[in-house]
Amino acid sequence: MKPIISKDSVVYFSQECYTALNSYLDTANHSKICILVDNNTHEHCLSLLMSKIEKEYDIEIIEIESGEIHKNIETCSGIWNALSELGVDRKGLMINLGGGVITDLGGFVACTYKRGISYINIPTSLLAMVDASVGGKTGVDLGNLKNMVGVISESEMVLVDTEYLNTLPVNQMCSGFAEMLKHGLIQDRNYWEKISDLSQLNLEDLDQMIYDSVVIKNKIVTEDPTEQNVRKYLNFGHTLGHAIESFYLTNPEKPTLLHGEAIAIGMIMEAFISLELLSLTIDDLQNISDVILATFPKIEIDPNDHPKIMELLIHDKKNEKGNIYFVLLNTIGEASYNCIVSDELILNSFAYYNSL
Repeated sequence: MKPIISKDSVVYFSQECYTALNSYLDTANHSKICILVDNNTHEHCLSLLMSKIEKEYDIEIIEIESGEIHKNIETCSGIWNALSELGVDRKGLMINLGGGVITDLGGFVACTYKRGISYINIPTSLLAMVDASVGGKTGVDLGNLKNMVGVISESEMVLVDTEYLNTLPVNQMCSGFAEMLKHGLIQDRNYWEKISDLSQLNLEDLDQMIYDSVVIKNKIVTEDPTEQNVRKYLNFGHTLGHAIESFYLTNPEKPTLLHGEAIAIGMIMEAFISLELLSLTIDDLQNISDVILATFPKIEIDPNDHPKIMELLIHDKKNEKGNIYFVLLNTIGEASYNCIVSDELILNSFAYYNSL
């Protein structure tokens, strides 16, 4: 597969990943290389990466605990201190080997340590392959508020090797699939229809599905790298989805939702709002709901929790001048951004989801 050229980065696929990586390491002359892993990728993925590095380099491994709950400034501080103790200077390189938490957090650490060192993302989850590692967004959560602290800065390269998916649990695969569905909904009806029926797909299709998803995201990001206009399309399902994810993450009596599981709920609810405010048809709404619920478990959201979830919308980083902005669908494959939605309609979207 041809590499995908982003603004200041390149996404490589399959075995070309390691040809590009070894060529880069051979010529960049980094003083030290640090590989950031969590406990899962240390066990399941690190040995594969190390086997692909052809020459001897000064490499250090930094491990953190896995999970969204550790995606915070405290974890960053620990990594910054580790980099300092290891003597990493401005010619150092950080390789982020993991899912979205690792690529988001590791990119942010690299961009801020000594005012910025180079980094490479090697995503090991489907979610990170099609979304989190591509486009230069880095960041961490602030309490229960998602991705409130961060910068936009491209990695040197992104290496997408689906061999890392071999040990991924089914729910993690589904989590990434939510972002792929989103790419079809906001930009490409044909892509949506192609991936909507998982029963017709096999593992041989996966590489091409991922590639096509990255093409869609890269096209949007290249046109609007700092999210002033069309990059906002990528937030479809995320306004309500992030609020739901944050609420469930910080309430011990609630089940923890994976990112994609929460975004799946958000996409159904925001599709319902699209029916009410824009030109999305009832048939398209039913199609969206059916496809998503065929893959993602229905979560019963207690009506008593609706106001608490809505309170989190106020802190959404996409808001401006006190307005809560949504991305909504005109039709499958075409979106609109900066849509203002009333509280009453948001509550109605909860009722719609609960009725399914």
